[in-house]
Amino acid sequence: MAVRAVGLNHVALEVRDLDEALDWYGRFFDVRLRGRRPTMAWIDLGDQFIALSEGAVGEPDRARHVGLVVNDKEVLRAALIAAGMAVARSGSLRVRDPSGNQLEIVDYREVQFTKDQAVLRGMGVGELPKTPQALSELAEKGLLAPSPPD
Repeated sequence: MAVRAVGLNHVALEVRDLDEALDWYGRFFDVRLRGRRPTMAWIDLGDQFIALSEGAVGEPDRARHVGLVVNDKEVLRAALIAAGMAVARSGSLRVRDPSGNQLEIVDYREVQFTKDQAVLRGMGVGELPKTPQALSELAEKGLLAPSPPD
């Protein structure tokens, strides 16, 4: 029997300067420091986390990226543009952190990624209804909880 992967616990990113990375992530995302050592830090993003590891950073990858789910992609886009970051003004939203790690930002409402309502409330984001397209994709995979009876 094959083991089924059920999700990601965390992603580890290499950064050139840990303090710079923590400042940048804290500027654009509501993150909480989970722990820190001299060359590593862990920041909570919802109910998962990112590990930041200080080290020698090479050339940025062209295609490799991490997809981060946010409660409102357009609010983040506006903040990135206001900060002078080079990002598309519409459509796909990709941005590089100060060390060159590429982040693809996706809106929770538009993707198959789901969280229990109790988790969303605990994260302080409240109700985030899915778009019809996301609901259709979830239904096709049998990943929608049945609606409660009226």
